[in-house]
Amino acid sequence: MQAGEYCAGTRAAPPQPARWAAGVVALALAGCVQVGPDYTPPEAPLASQWESDDERVETGPPDAAAWWRTLNDPVLSALIEMAPAQNPNVQIAGVRVLQARAQLGAAIGEFYPQQQKFSGEVTYRQLSDRESSSSLLREVQQDVGNSGDLPSLHDRRFWITEFGIGAAWELDLWGKFRRSLESADADLLASIASYDDALVSLTAEVASTYVNIRTFEERLRLARENAGSQRDSLRLTEVRFRNGETSETDVEQARSEYAQTRSKIPQYETGIAQNQHALSVLLGMPPANLGHLLQPAEGIPRAPAAVAIGIPADLLRRRPDIRSAEQQAAAQSALIGVTKAQLYPAFSLSGSFGFTANDIDGSSLADAFKWSSRTASFGPAVSWNLLNYGQITNQVRAQDASFQEAILAYQNTVLQAQQEVEDALASFFGAQDSAALLAEAAAAGERSVRLALIQYREGATDYTTVLSAQQSLLDQQDQLAVTQGDVAQGLVSLYRALGGGWQTHRQQDFVRDDIKDAMAGRTDWGRLLQDTTPVAVEETTVPLVPVPEF
Repeated sequence: MQAGEYCAGTRAAPPQPARWAAGVVALALAGCVQVGPDYTPPEAPLASQWESDDERVETGPPDAAAWWRTLNDPVLSALIEMAPAQNPNVQIAGVRVLQARAQLGAAIGEFYPQQQKFSGEVTYRQLSDRESSSSLLREVQQDVGNSGDLPSLHDRRFWITEFGIGAAWELDLWGKFRRSLESADADLLASIASYDDALVSLTAEVASTYVNIRTFEERLRLARENAGSQRDSLRLTEVRFRNGETSETDVEQARSEYAQTRSKIPQYETGIAQNQHALSVLLGMPPANLGHLLQPAEGIPRAPAAVAIGIPADLLRRRPDIRSAEQQAAAQSALIGVTKAQLYPAFSLSGSFGFTANDIDGSSLADAFKWSSRTASFGPAVSWNLLNYGQITNQVRAQDASFQEAILAYQNTVLQAQQEVEDALASFFGAQDSAALLAEAAAAGERSVRLALIQYREGATDYTTVLSAQQSLLDQQDQLAVTQGDVAQGLVSLYRALGGGWQTHRQQDFVRDDIKDAMAGRTDWGRLLQDTTPVAVEETTVPLVPVPEF
């Protein structure tokens, strides 16, 4: 594709309008051809039902839009609602959506004349003595557009001026530009899905970090509570030792146990501080103590016993990363056609209109502004990379391999999504079962400590029995708190695997207003920064691959 020159030195008779108009119509009619494969959604290796047959699994559609509300924790809900507008990773994903929209606009621009420009030039030229032959002067005459007699030898120094407009338009005969538009459109949808996936990850990370904080707080509370009980036991042993009712060994054992329990308190406080710092970053703030945002504290969030998770095929619609992988495959499929179109001849129309003048033989540069100094050209052109056939063919093959890679990546994403759901189900229900048993153990441990202390006061047993009961109780209560946190974490992982959490943000802009203002201050974005409401993602119907039953 070559643009027409502004100031042609030669002037040929224009073609008859009917003749070149018929040629343009014929080329336009041929534009219905699109080389390369038409994209079809790849097959998805999906199971017909979930592996877990637990009675707590419900196959009804899950309420994934605001799943965290099932934990009944208003502080967590408030944190999740405020996080998207401040989290840097989500804002990065939003800016990438704007970038994809701009690239889509650039792809649309290829349907118009690809070259549209104004050019002006003033050139001084001096011929050498060796260029004084008539043949060279004729060449100069052709360059400067001077007609009539050849310039004399003393006119070897002269000025040339020319300016004008030119355009060139390559016709989309083989669908190259349409395939480019198809690829850019799929890239935009993929970027929106990636934005949604960033919301899913952010929601899960905020919830997970919040559960960690509440779990450490519960473990800290239990450690302080047990330390208080052990302090009372230490005082009891000291009184009994002073009264001669027991040996100093009981006192030292009680002191050792009390110190060991208190040593856990700084560890839990460190865990709380570190998770608060992580939560601060997720909220787009410098690491800080978030005590003011974490009140009131209502303990570890309690997850419901049963969950509705739908069927495996629902993942294709709910998981943004699956939608993103599928759109990336669609974009790559279109690039095969873009590359393949280079195997065929490219037809283009080019034209120019301008003015030219020189100062040879008494002429003046000011003549460039006269109508008689006008020059124009128009005509079709064709180019064909015949000698690059092998190179282009291998480029097509490379694009096809990339497309196959995208298909496999999509199928692997589907498989991993199912694994994540199954693993989250196993973790969620396993933690529930463990928590129920640990609750029984902790209750029995509390009774054991009370009985051991009564017997120790009455002299019916030694302090070793009390020590063993108190240590066992602390371990059981701590394990129970950890497992209760695991139950909530299991629910978080399950809804993350199901792709929940992005639907509630459909009415928000992709980027914050301050980011849009900064971008608008640097670059003219037109309406792209104002029209940033996420579009609705259509459900994708993907053929399923039967999974054998074992």
